[in-house]
Amino acid sequence: MLVLFETPAGYALFKVMDDGKLKSTDTIQQQFESVGKAASFVKLAAFKQFRSTAEATAAAACMVDQTLHDDLRKFLKKNIAKRGLDDELAVLDSKIGGLIKSKLDIQCISDARVQVLFRGIREHLTSLVDGLEPKQLHSMMLGLGHSLSRYKLKFSPDKVDTMVVQAISLLDDLDKEINTYAMRVKEWFSWHFPEMAKIVKDNYQYTRCVQRMKVRTAAAALDFSDILEDDGIEKALKEAAVLSMGTDIAEDDVESIQ
Repeated sequence: MLVLFETPAGYALFKVMDDGKLKSTDTIQQQFESVGKAASFVKLAAFKQFRSTAEATAAAACMVDQTLHDDLRKFLKKNIAKRGLDDELAVLDSKIGGLIKSKLDIQCISDARVQVLFRGIREHLTSLVDGLEPKQLHSMMLGLGHSLSRYKLKFSPDKVDTMVVQAISLLDDLDKEINTYAMRVKEWFSWHFPEMAKIVKDNYQYTRCVQRMKVRTAAAALDFSDILEDDGIEKALKEAAVLSMGTDIAEDDVESIQ
């Protein structure tokens, strides 16, 4: 059996040296109990190194999208099809296996045994691939992870649309909340100064005037020019405060409104 294993460094093709030990998952797991056992159980048959992070990202993106990358097709064609090998090819993703079968006529297998086989290879990867150091592999994995995340954000219009929709929805919710609180302030303060709602119609200006005057009797002595741009509105507000028919308001209500 051959094993197709994609690493952050490149495509790796391993050869299982003893197919008789592939009968059960327990037997396979025993072959990876140590580095020595793993090295004698699987051997690296071919390796196609990625030339850049961009190339690794493109290959990983194809795996995520379950499509067959052109470099992977050439790699398998060169090392399996052209050599006339009739070994089964173990792949982790059954859909990728189906693509390989249809385009290269290579028999693929993906089952519980393959999952255990991949887990073992991943555990001893740096020992099975010459020249691949643990620190180097970790750096490659980190770089590929960041690049793939940026790729998915950049090329996934559905996710971008979702973020825009959520942002617009949040703005709508905030507008509703602001309007709700503004209406409550108007309803509450209108018992004390009912004429003000007809004079100051803007919710923002209304709440700022209420915050400054606290009670209508203080309006005549205050300056609202920085809140009300129209001098006529300020004059009407002060005149209405003097002649208002509203009820008195308790200090507790003033504090609650503030």
